[in-house]
Amino acid sequence: MVGIAITILIVFIIVRLYRTYDANFRFFVAGKDKGFSFTEILLLWKLAKKIELDEPNSLYISVPSLNNAIQAFTTQMKNNPEENTPENQEFLSTLYKYRTKIDIDRENKKGLDSTRALSDGQKLNIILPGKGVFASTIIANNGNIIIKLPIQKNLYMIPSTEWIGKTVNVYLWRKGDAGYVFDSNVVNAGVYNGIPVLYLMETDKLLRTQKRRSVRCQCNMYAQMYFLGGDEIDFNVIENDPGFKCLLEDISEDGALIRVGGKAVEGLQLKIQFELGEKMIVMFGIARAIEYDEKTKQSLIHFECLHLENDMRNHILSFVYNILPSEKKEVLEALSQTEEDEMQENGVAEEVNNDTELLEASQVNVDTSGIVELQEDGLNETSSEPEADKISGTESNGSYV
Repeated sequence: MVGIAITILIVFIIVRLYRTYDANFRFFVAGKDKGFSFTEILLLWKLAKKIELDEPNSLYISVPSLNNAIQAFTTQMKNNPEENTPENQEFLSTLYKYRTKIDIDRENKKGLDSTRALSDGQKLNIILPGKGVFASTIIANNGNIIIKLPIQKNLYMIPSTEWIGKTVNVYLWRKGDAGYVFDSNVVNAGVYNGIPVLYLMETDKLLRTQKRRSVRCQCNMYAQMYFLGGDEIDFNVIENDPGFKCLLEDISEDGALIRVGGKAVEGLQLKIQFELGEKMIVMFGIARAIEYDEKTKQSLIHFECLHLENDMRNHILSFVYNILPSEKKEVLEALSQTEEDEMQENGVAEEVNNDTELLEASQVNVDTSGIVELQEDGLNETSSEPEADKISGTESNGSYV
């Protein structure tokens, strides 16, 4: 009887071990088959175990699954202080680096080298210089690209004959690949299968586009800079006490170029507070890079904004957009519409972009006593006090293609 019990126990242990290690083995084999490195496989397996993911293999084939898994892990850390350890913070940083690598690899893979490969049904966003952005669709591609007569605000704003001979800029999102832009000439117009169409010339000169990200514009206004520390950040507080005086030299919805007296430090968590028009703007983020000028004793801080309230973001966008030249607005609109096409093609995946979690993931221990020799009066050597409303309308070198 004892022998039978021991045998049953041994069989039970073997079955458990088989199930455990068989799952591990199948996960590793699947990863190698898909071209993942051993380090990447270990990283994803560790993530799957930490959040008890039912289908670990989904991390190989679905970016939204990976996003959701990372978010589940950050939520787990946030809800359980005991999980918020330096080791887990380092693991989270590694996950974010891997997530970034996926995007970079996707951008670098080979894509279209000719418009002849474009398929019927491909959505296009077309700039007719001076007239704005139009939407269209390819209905045939055989010698010329045959597209529906472009519309603007769901209307045929320009007759087909007025397109002939014009050079247009075409933006598109190719499903499973990337965004592209190319120039083409409208060689003819007519009717195809009862549909009014334009005929565009084929080309082998296509450029892969980056995401729109943001448009920066130059400015010249003072702000107050505060150093963030501690585990909790209150995004709703407006500071009444003065911080370090700094000068904003350009601004966008996702950051700014900040000049400050003294020598700044890369990686600091910062809060920037300033008035734009009659509205108070508060931006939270990270000093991503520093340029220090020994001669003037000033630093240029490349500030990345990780949290900005929607109404403040809209206020900045309104300011930036309203002073852009018309041709820049058309490019921005075309890129924005192309991104919408991408989201419609792929479904709106939930991104791992919780502002608080991003700030926590980037957090460094801040000791303001050792923050270098920032000088509040260091700007006066080269800068005169500008009025808040005297803002340059020139666009900076920040690119959006």
